[in-house]
Amino acid sequence: MKKIIGLIALCVAAGMLFMLFMSNRFIGLVFIILLFLIGYNFFYCD
Repeated sequence: MKKIIGLIALCVAAGMLFMLFMSNRFIGLVFIILLFLIGYNFFYCD
């Protein structure tokens, strides 16, 4: 279950990274970094 949540968080973060190039917002950047960290921890760590 952790791997599924991690994969979803990574995909959402990648989509938000694309959104960042469309409109430059600080909150979006913070949320992207948070999702990348959560996704990495859930997907790659045991």
